[in-house]
Amino acid sequence: MTESTPNRWKRFDVWDDRPLRLDRFAVEDPENGFSATKSPADPKPSLVVSNGRVVELDGVLEADFDLIDEFIARHHIDITIAEEAMATDSLAFARRLVDINVSRSDLVRLSRGMTPAKLVDVVQYLSTVELMFAQTKLRARKTPGNQAHVTNAKDDPLQLAADSATAVALGFDEIETTMRVASNAWANALACTIGAAVGRGGVLFQCSIEEAEELAIGMAGFTSYAETVSVYGTEGSFIDGDDTPWSKAFLTTAYASRGIKARCTSGGGSELLMGYHDAKSILYLEARCLCMQRGMGVQGTQNGGIDGAPLAYSVPGGGREIFAENVLAALLDLECASGNDTRATSSEIRVGAKIMPALVSGTDFISSGFGSIMSYDNAFAASLFNGEEIEDYLTLQRDYVVEGGLTPIEEGPALDIRRRAVEAVSAVLDELGLASPTDAQKTSVVFAAGSIDTDTLSSGLVLEISNAIKESITGVDVVRALYKRGFHHEAENVLMMLRLRVSGDYLQTSAIVQDGKIVSAVNSPNDYAGPGTGHRISDERWAQIAAMRGSLARYDVIGGKGRHDGNSPYALTVLGTAVVGADPCEVVIGISPSWGVEIHQTTAGHHLSDVMDALISGITGVGGRYRIVRIRHTADTSFLGLTAARLSGSGYGIGIQAKGTAVIHQKDRLPHMNVELFSTAPITTLEHYRRLGENAARLAAGEAPEPVLVEYNGEALLAKYHVRTAMLFSIETAATDPKALPEEIRLEQKR
Repeated sequence: MTESTPNRWKRFDVWDDRPLRLDRFAVEDPENGFSATKSPADPKPSLVVSNGRVVELDGVLEADFDLIDEFIARHHIDITIAEEAMATDSLAFARRLVDINVSRSDLVRLSRGMTPAKLVDVVQYLSTVELMFAQTKLRARKTPGNQAHVTNAKDDPLQLAADSATAVALGFDEIETTMRVASNAWANALACTIGAAVGRGGVLFQCSIEEAEELAIGMAGFTSYAETVSVYGTEGSFIDGDDTPWSKAFLTTAYASRGIKARCTSGGGSELLMGYHDAKSILYLEARCLCMQRGMGVQGTQNGGIDGAPLAYSVPGGGREIFAENVLAALLDLECASGNDTRATSSEIRVGAKIMPALVSGTDFISSGFGSIMSYDNAFAASLFNGEEIEDYLTLQRDYVVEGGLTPIEEGPALDIRRRAVEAVSAVLDELGLASPTDAQKTSVVFAAGSIDTDTLSSGLVLEISNAIKESITGVDVVRALYKRGFHHEAENVLMMLRLRVSGDYLQTSAIVQDGKIVSAVNSPNDYAGPGTGHRISDERWAQIAAMRGSLARYDVIGGKGRHDGNSPYALTVLGTAVVGADPCEVVIGISPSWGVEIHQTTAGHHLSDVMDALISGITGVGGRYRIVRIRHTADTSFLGLTAARLSGSGYGIGIQAKGTAVIHQKDRLPHMNVELFSTAPITTLEHYRRLGENAARLAAGEAPEPVLVEYNGEALLAKYHVRTAMLFSIETAATDPKALPEEIRLEQKR
């Protein structure tokens, strides 16, 4: 049978198996809405004001205004500065965005006189790096923050409380829930309210549901902010949703009048998803949305793709467009919750790339929905980052010394917090006559990674609980129940949030609550003006960010476990100064300064006594003879091997470090031109060492053996072992003595 001839380069097969191939990429097609930032249908910037009234906006005459043009013209455009703003050269203004000598306030002032097309024209001149610089300068609040999604597949109140408490402990400033069954909204709200009160308190909470229902939940005292006030960039999208800019403005006012912080939601790609894109670019339509929001008087926005992020990310330049949305929001002086709440890609590389602009430059809320729960429990659909990847995100903060809003949590405190939250919500449910969870149900939630691991309240009971809460229970009832059952700290935290509702202080732009006090763009504005200004991570905060679980210290590597090789069958006895041998069949094994002294295991975990046995077995197994020499003037593998070879009667020697790296060397070669090298000690087996010894003996006998290959599958060995390797090698180098002569060593049996 004849073998078939391959008809494609096999690298494409490899690429086809990568997660990236699950993504779908769109061809740029402006006519059908697939254009990130430049469409032929995008208007040129223009503004005509006559008798104090806007009569032309971006090429559209007043008589032809759609409802969006009308709203922007009447409520966004500040006609007192419009002439100056529109006359400013777009490139010149773009350069001001990245000029540390131009203040944020000057830029924001002019933005109020710019049309959507003018705003887009400005950011067109900025590269992605320049957009990041501009965002650093334009963010409203000085300190970046983060928001969490807290949901689960069962709408289980116990798990919602536990996961809310965990999210608070991780450092989220806001938490948002939604539900699989709409009627469970009230049970979700009560559970998250209680969970968010465990620990530090002051975390703002939203229950995402139909707008009228969400407002009712807020008025009952359970929620403290809302962001599901959707805004669109085309008239068709508004009409399809039975809305107008005016109805949305009224709704945000209704929230604010009840002490509920509000932001709108827009985000590129929504119009394309709804089929009303008007052949305009994604960024231009988002600019219209943002101008409307500023005109409404709402304090902030949730944008940066949001549900449309996978679609926007599929278009060429989509990643830049998504971040440019955030920059425009900040330029318009809106609090920006910058998306990253949708899994926009199957590629982990693209996930990490997508978060970096917002994370490095800092937005008010880097995610407007970080999945603090397991991805399968996210009722919004998986976020860009989810519970599985929290530690990856924490590591990004640590790697780049940036404020991502989160703090590592240790195992013991995590369980304590979850246990407290579950007990608190169970006590309230019992006190209010809603349910009496069993100990087994509570325990299953405390230890659960997600709802797959829980055995708790039935879906029917959750629905009954929610209906009962909706009928007659308020936040005040929760405070009373918590206090009566001994959860005084949690009762005080819930009561604090109710009091803040009355004062309305957290209605300020970009407000969060820290240590019971409001922190906002009003009392803590972003004052970035170049190096040494703006938000800087304090030493105390850095200690929190840097404290990653699994970090190694020197003691972890050489202290305690593995420090002493008590199981070694022999001791290493010094006989005196080593001399050049005369045996033409010998192989000298040159061991490093700390071999068997301070270090007793290789990075692969092999006892050094077993490694020595393997080398000796390989040498003697083919008729060779060995000698052991401790080389103390160097710890470098190449020079260990070369020194051993020059002492060997055959001219061949083995140099080996205590961490396991080894070479075969020949006396006449240059130091780094070894015969064979075992550089990947973490995956080098005892059999590899035996074959290394065998090859050295065969070389000494004049043969030309086939080199030993250590199989490597491409894993990140350096990331896994370099910390340990560096610490071990520092011990080796500290033990060197440049003046010390090689020592002849004899193995002596201990028993």
